[in-house]
Amino acid sequence: MAIWPYRHHLSMKERLRRSLYDVLRDQLDMMLIKNALIDSYQNFKNAKVEYPFVQKRDLKPRARVTEPEYALQNHFLVLFCAGAIPGKYRKYIRFFDSNKVTKESIEATPCIRLHQNYSKNLRYFDNPDFCQFLIDLIPVDYALLIQSDASVKARQRYILSHYHVRIDWPLDEATEDMALELRYIAKELYENGEKYAESLLNKLYERYGFYHNVGGRRTAGVVAAQFLRKMNFVSTVYIASASARTLTKISERGVSRFVLMKIPMADIVKLAEENKIALDKFIANYTIDQNNEICVGILHVLYRSFPHAKPPDTGKLRRLRPEYHWLSVSEQLLIPLTADQESQPLRYQTIYSPE
Repeated sequence: MAIWPYRHHLSMKERLRRSLYDVLRDQLDMMLIKNALIDSYQNFKNAKVEYPFVQKRDLKPRARVTEPEYALQNHFLVLFCAGAIPGKYRKYIRFFDSNKVTKESIEATPCIRLHQNYSKNLRYFDNPDFCQFLIDLIPVDYALLIQSDASVKARQRYILSHYHVRIDWPLDEATEDMALELRYIAKELYENGEKYAESLLNKLYERYGFYHNVGGRRTAGVVAAQFLRKMNFVSTVYIASASARTLTKISERGVSRFVLMKIPMADIVKLAEENKIALDKFIANYTIDQNNEICVGILHVLYRSFPHAKPPDTGKLRRLRPEYHWLSVSEQLLIPLTADQESQPLRYQTIYSPE
């Protein structure tokens, strides 16, 4: 199991590689927030259907989200890897020549409608049209895989290498892998009985911010996040759910979630005053819709892990306590719109206030 070093432990070359990955990940955040949240909101508005805002209670750790799939909500699973996944893992993260991003494979996939004619360079993150190309491929089932281009040795370059990527690592193996890492078992998942194994499975979901009854895309994201911990490079899993109406981001920094939130105008006025921002500028930079009473903004909820969700310092075997929480809310930030390059996220404590 990889333990990713902090920047001050890296060589200068490795720091530059990590910095490039971080910058591109920031760009990817903005692309996917827009598609998952802002564009979805516009889908509902264009269809003259009221947007189903997420309840605050659903953003708390251990929340049981049981909602239908909303056809107007954009959904996807994107894996962004700082390195290249070794070919020996293809039976778990299924990326083959048959689902490699090529002109022939794109033309053979009926649901893909490209914004422009395909060219080989479209696949590369440094292409100006990469963002739109990524969005063009999002309607395809399963995951999109962005990873380091192993064919280029001279410099670090990222490529959308595969689409329709299935996550086929069994849940039991993912759970066992986590339990061994955290020292809740000594050898195998069922050594303490089925009930103990089931509790560990539930904790696998909780580790990545979900309740254990969630659907296929979120389950695939949980399994992918656990599997990618085997790699010697950092990675990020983005999960946009048509049921949860959120964008979940899982990385070496932990779990966070982006969600559209109704904000009372009184709170908007208070935030603008506290942060010394003119009200009209605040509304323009931080809200995607508004009326006299309510504005719609993007809330970024960050979670921290409790010690029970981390390997013990001693390395000794320990007993699982299912009643202990593995995550807590660490920060709540109202973030500026994706096109805004100047404004900063603002603290906005709202999850534990009344609906």
